[in-house]
Amino acid sequence: MLPSDPASSDRDHGPDRPPDFSIEPTPVGQPASRSAASQPGSRGAVLALAAVVVSVLAGGALFASGFLVGQRSAVQPGTPVASEKQFQTFWDSYHAILDQYAGGEVDQQALIRGAIKGMVDALEDPHSGYLTPDEYRQGLQDLSGQFEGIGAEIGTRNAKGETSDCTTLGPDCFLIVVSPLEGSPAEKAGIKAGDAIVAVDGTSLDGLTIDGARDRIRGKKGTEVTLSVVRDGKAPIEIAVVRDVVVSKEVIARDLADGKVGYLRVTGFSDNAAQKFHAALQTDLKAGKTKFILDLRGNPGGYVTAARAIVSEFIKDGPIFWEENADGVQTETDATGQGIATGDGVELVVLIDRGSASASEIVAGALQDRERATIVGETSFGKGTVQQWIQLDDGSALKLTIAKWLTPDKRWIHKVGVVPDIVVETPPDAGPDNDPALDRAIDLLTKAAAAPGALRPAA
Repeated sequence: MLPSDPASSDRDHGPDRPPDFSIEPTPVGQPASRSAASQPGSRGAVLALAAVVVSVLAGGALFASGFLVGQRSAVQPGTPVASEKQFQTFWDSYHAILDQYAGGEVDQQALIRGAIKGMVDALEDPHSGYLTPDEYRQGLQDLSGQFEGIGAEIGTRNAKGETSDCTTLGPDCFLIVVSPLEGSPAEKAGIKAGDAIVAVDGTSLDGLTIDGARDRIRGKKGTEVTLSVVRDGKAPIEIAVVRDVVVSKEVIARDLADGKVGYLRVTGFSDNAAQKFHAALQTDLKAGKTKFILDLRGNPGGYVTAARAIVSEFIKDGPIFWEENADGVQTETDATGQGIATGDGVELVVLIDRGSASASEIVAGALQDRERATIVGETSFGKGTVQQWIQLDDGSALKLTIAKWLTPDKRWIHKVGVVPDIVVETPPDAGPDNDPALDRAIDLLTKAAAAPGALRPAA
């Protein structure tokens, strides 16, 4: 935040003078499951709620892999002595605006929030940002799995079609649909994974930030938005979408191959999803099933705690992922030891595609590195950074990249993705009854086909 004004001792703007405050990120060299309050070196008051989240976009707000949600800490305010010269220009500008601006009344809170936003924007990191109180509240609501909007996960790619960290949309930075949520207005309107959104209601997105584009797309239930979409490099097509309240059904279970194979599709990673997954898996195991397909296609992510719980159903112990902070310190997160499908004889195939991101990649990467499952499908999205949400005193928040996450073998999949053991491309015009990746998974489980990354025994 803003450090204390060095001129405040001899310059008083009265009771409305903005308060002096600053923030310090919670230490990140500890397992992700621990709250900041339990970590050594924490200072100041910390909110009770702390959860790690991984996602690309949840509902109407952008997220990127890995968040500590609801964290807040405070340190002694003030400009560090070593930085007084650098901050002098800031304070000179601030006081010039307060004392000399003649264009109207100055909103000091708006100045402070603008300064914070400017600091974060100067990082040129599309996954870091400043959220107003309303945006922060909306973000938390989005994470609940219910929100108003079109229900599409979005990210960015460059002109070569590669996952990109670009910050301003334009000729080499395209807004991409990672995946429409199942049953969402976007899916019903025909929006597909990989679609590039180039205009909204006839206005180009060029020059906008990702957050600015997001704000144009989302909106109230019942309102319509027209998206100009480029698909497969062809001319833009216009798709009208009526916004609605989107509720994600995060676990879908059914039987395949005449009841021989248990199919579990996970569309998001909330704590509720982890519980529902456990219940569905337990039902299948009690019914005698030992062959499973875990479908993570189109899954943009969610809570790391949920990802860890789902991986731990199949892996008894050992690393699930690593977190590497800014100092290069790596911290291991292990399986919970409470899984119900870790025994010998349980076979698993995991389906992924380019819409599988963040927490989905943690799950797929862990099961692949630990040789617990065969990964089938298309290379995943490629999101391997961790953000921390830091709630500020006025209810606003920072979203700040504070770490990388790595697979158990310490692979960083950022902009690379998880490459399947068996690559199966799905045609863009494939109908609902044409699913070659699912067909291959069923064949692997029922015919025990020998192939690279063939079915693996329990860890």
